[in-house]
Amino acid sequence: MLALVVEFRIQAAHIEAFDAAIRANAQASLDTEPGCRQFDVCRDPADPALFFLYELYDDEAAIQAHLRSPHFLQVDAATAGWVDSKVVRKLRRTPP
Repeated sequence: MLALVVEFRIQAAHIEAFDAAIRANAQASLDTEPGCRQFDVCRDPADPALFFLYELYDDEAAIQAHLRSPHFLQVDAATAGWVDSKVVRKLRRTPP
């Protein structure tokens, strides 16, 4: 399995709209992408502008399917102007 770890810093005026959009994207990913096994949206309680995503995919093909999905493309385009910073890391998940 592969994990995507994504950290966003969102402009203050768009925090709540981004929260709704990214949570809808997470649910659509879980509902419609067979290779998406987990999609957690986390927020820093001390810093409302800081979002952290933890996503698990079966393999690279599943990640690429996610990046081509209509819901991802729509959210990515709609929120691009709201993002101050974005860091994406791809990691191989190791079992316990």
